[in-house]
Amino acid sequence: MRRRASLVLLAFAVFFAALSPLLRWYAFPRLAKIPPNQYQETVLEAKPATLLDYSTLKAEQVDKITIVQTLKGNVEESEKIERSAGRDVVVWDALSYVQGPDGKMVSKIPERYIFDAHSQDPVHATGEMVDGDAVSREGIEFKWPFLTEKRDYEYFDAQTRTSSPIHYKGTQDFRGMEVYYFEQTVPWTEVPMPKTMPIKGITAAQIAKTGVTRWYTTKRMFWVDPVTGAPVNGEEIHKEELRNAKAMGMAQDTVTVFAGHVKMREDYIVSIVDLVKSQRVLVLLLTSYLPWGFLVLGAGLLALSLWLEARSRRPGEAPAAGRREPEPAPTPA
Repeated sequence: MRRRASLVLLAFAVFFAALSPLLRWYAFPRLAKIPPNQYQETVLEAKPATLLDYSTLKAEQVDKITIVQTLKGNVEESEKIERSAGRDVVVWDALSYVQGPDGKMVSKIPERYIFDAHSQDPVHATGEMVDGDAVSREGIEFKWPFLTEKRDYEYFDAQTRTSSPIHYKGTQDFRGMEVYYFEQTVPWTEVPMPKTMPIKGITAAQIAKTGVTRWYTTKRMFWVDPVTGAPVNGEEIHKEELRNAKAMGMAQDTVTVFAGHVKMREDYIVSIVDLVKSQRVLVLLLTSYLPWGFLVLGAGLLALSLWLEARSRRPGEAPAAGRREPEPAPTPA
C-alpha cells in the first residue's frame, strides 16, 4: 500500500511542478487582458492657471481649470476589428474636455485608441484618430503593459501626434503601493488647432489662414502600478501659446492660451488606487501566488512520496532475543 501511495503522490508532484511554469508563461499571457467594455472617467484640475480670454484676447489668471477625461470601450468596433486582425482588440473612444472656471468649454479633443487587449501594443485600423485626424500610433498611451518593466517606453502624445520616450525615473511608495515613476518632456512643438473652437462661428481653418500658429510643451508625470500597468496618479505641467498673434489683432505677438500644473483630483486618486489594488490580486494569482504555490506543493508531494518509498523498502525487524525459529519438518523416507 505504501508503494502504491508513493507512486500516486509522485504523479501529483510531477503534475503540479509542470503546471507552475505553464500557468505563468502559457496561461497568463492568454488570460490577462483588458475588457472591451471598460468605462473610466477621470477629473484633473489646474489651480490656479493662466487662460486666454477670447472676449478681450488677453491671457488672465483664473482660480481653476477642469479637465474631464473619459475612456469608453467600443465593443462593436472591437469585435469588427478582431475579425480581420485575428486577435483580441480593444477600442477606446476617449474625450478630453477642458472647461474654464465659469463652466464653459475651452476645448474638447476626441480620440480613438485601438490596441491589443493582452500586450497593449497599438493596432492600426480604420478609425484610429485624434480630433478627427487619422494617426498611426507607436508605443503606448493611457496604460502600460501588464508587469511593467523598469525601462523607458515609447509614449504617444495626442497634441503632437508623435511618439517619444517616457523615462523610468525610479520606484516610489504611493498610498502604500510600490509604483514606478515615469516622466516625459515634450519640447515646444507646433501643433494643430482644435477642430472645435470656444468661439462660435470661428473655425480652425479660418485662424490658420491668418498665419497664427499654436505651440505646445508639457512635462508629463505618471505613477504606474507595475503589476497591472495602470497609472494610479498623473500630472502635467502644461503650456500652450498662440504665435504670430498680432495677425489676429492681439497686442502681443505671443499669447498664452493655457498654462498650469494639472493634477488629478483627490477623490479620483482614491477611487483609482482602490480599483487597482483589487485588480492586481488577480494578476498576481496568475504570475506569482499560484505558480509558486504549485511549485512548493509539488516539492512537498515529492518529498512525501520519497519518504513513503523509503519506508516500503526498509528491511523487516530481527526476531526477538531468546526465540528460536521452528525446525523444518523432516522429509518422509
